[in-house]
Amino acid sequence: MVGIIVQENESIDRALKRFKKKYERSGILKEYKKRTFYLKPSVEKRMNRIKAQRRIAKENRLRKK
Repeated sequence: MVGIIVQENESIDRALKRFKKKYERSGILKEYKKRTFYLKPSVEKRMNRIKAQRRIAKENRLRKK
């Protein structure tokens, strides 16, 4: 579980910002979204291939500039 300790004289806004950063870095939301629905292995592989192709195309575009 993610948690923070609020320091003395620290504003609530600052503490919330620290909590949100820690929460994002831990990957809890990403893992939750991944587990909420089932993808067939064939569909998952296809999606991963498409993501890889997009990533490679983006890297190539950035290199050309």
